[in-house]
Amino acid sequence: MKGLRTVFALSSIVIAATFAVLWYTHSDYASPVHIHMAPDSELPAFLDGADSRVRDAYRFAVMNADVQDHIPCYCGCAFMGHINATDCYIKLQLPSGLYAFDQHASGCGICVDITWDVMKMMRQGKPLSEIRAAIDATYSRFGPSTNTPHVMG
Repeated sequence: MKGLRTVFALSSIVIAATFAVLWYTHSDYASPVHIHMAPDSELPAFLDGADSRVRDAYRFAVMNADVQDHIPCYCGCAFMGHINATDCYIKLQLPSGLYAFDQHASGCGICVDITWDVMKMMRQGKPLSEIRAAIDATYSRFGPSTNTPHVMG
């Protein structure tokens, strides 16, 4: 009987540990992934008095255009010629390496919210296809999206 209790106790510990590992690896507490952010010094003057959420969204967009290029925006900015979330922040990168910024996202909560959701999911280590699906599911109720091609894979 004593041996049976020991086996039961050990089995319970193994099961509990397995659930703890599964919860940890599938939660917001999984190993955080570092995301790159541009320094404040690279931001345009029109953001000088902006809220930190807006400034951080621009800082993220500058350093992560390769990600934002695959994320649609749902604020209605497609009529402005935007094709992805990057366009809400950056008009173009100049040959000098500097950016011509778009002021649109500085006054658009949907653009900033989308970018913050992308940042959060990137920090969680989610793949781009999963990030895109989550953005589509969350923001499609706000309006038509930009014509952003889907992520392959």
